[in-house]
Amino acid sequence: MTRIARVELSLFRFEVEGMAVPAHGAAGVGNVIARKGSKLPAQRWAVSIETEDGARGEYVTHWIGTASSFAQAQMLAPHLIGRDPDMREQIWDDLKREVRAYDHMGHGALDIALWDLAGKRRGMSVAAMLGMCRTALPTYASTYHGQDEPGGLDTPEAFADYALACKEQGFAGFKIHGWHAGDARAEARNLLGVRKAVGDDMPLMIDPACQLRTWNDALYVGRACDEASYFWYEDPYRDSGVSAEGHKRLREKLKTPLLMAEHVRGVELKTSFLLAGGADMLHLDPEYDMGITGAMKLAHICEGLGLDCQYHACGPAHRAVMAATRNTHFYEMALVGPDMPNIVPPVYACGYSDQPQDLPRGGRVPVPTGPGLGVTYDWSVVERGRVQHHVFGKA
Repeated sequence: MTRIARVELSLFRFEVEGMAVPAHGAAGVGNVIARKGSKLPAQRWAVSIETEDGARGEYVTHWIGTASSFAQAQMLAPHLIGRDPDMREQIWDDLKREVRAYDHMGHGALDIALWDLAGKRRGMSVAAMLGMCRTALPTYASTYHGQDEPGGLDTPEAFADYALACKEQGFAGFKIHGWHAGDARAEARNLLGVRKAVGDDMPLMIDPACQLRTWNDALYVGRACDEASYFWYEDPYRDSGVSAEGHKRLREKLKTPLLMAEHVRGVELKTSFLLAGGADMLHLDPEYDMGITGAMKLAHICEGLGLDCQYHACGPAHRAVMAATRNTHFYEMALVGPDMPNIVPPVYACGYSDQPQDLPRGGRVPVPTGPGLGVTYDWSVVERGRVQHHVFGKA
């Protein structure tokens, strides 16, 4: 038996061409716009876990890059030293307790790196270890938010044109993130216009990202979803997506399924939200939901109740869990827009991509088959942009 000897954490920065923070200045992955000539500073973090026998598990985050999530990872990393890396369930349970007073956003990447390590030591992909049911994933385009200054998705016509372009490119579906103003009537007009543009044969979804101001606003937009036969309706209003009672009452008045709980943390709380009637489908994410271990627990809970789930966002860990989940529909290529790159870290040295121009013909991204997560990282990108570096265990 080998044990974990070293954990290394790196916070790093990179720039994204043609993107910027809007005038209101709310930086965040969903709050950026297209602006020619600009360079958007972005931040993510990386983890590597090494064992006494020299094996190494790795993960670079796609979505979480905040100081708070990185701080939680620093809290948790020392608890890995000296542990048997195959005791993932025990480690998961211990780390969950350790940050019980926080939002658990630093936990997921550590668990994912442990799965990568396990796969590499066995010469198996994580997807194969989990038990695959598919080798390629139908992929939908998930848009950036509407913007007020010219460019990108600045008008309903721009959304409609981009939806049609995505359909012609081969995307299996299209999801709207509307404007931050939270104008229910504008959002309803927009979603109806997109349906008219693409016709009836493309699955459409909408995620107001909790920007609609009231429950009545959410009902108004939901009725437009019903009229346009949307595939799901997600996190509509300013409860921040956590009120089971509010969404239960919304479900009672709508036909469109509600996809919820992206912002509810933990297996127990998400299960309670579902059992309370707050969702038709749960939104899961291996980065947000305490890793591959946590995400698969939730997927199986949904399956046991005869319900579906969806995985939020994209990345090699997301492909692995979706490949092993029967009761799910689409892989989310998020976020995208006309001439707007996906803000994922440019760290892959193996051809892996979540950029829209790299969508394979047929609209299905492949599940990596190499050992572990099946990707090779270019660590020089991390090292060049590194702004914090922490080593636990052997130097």
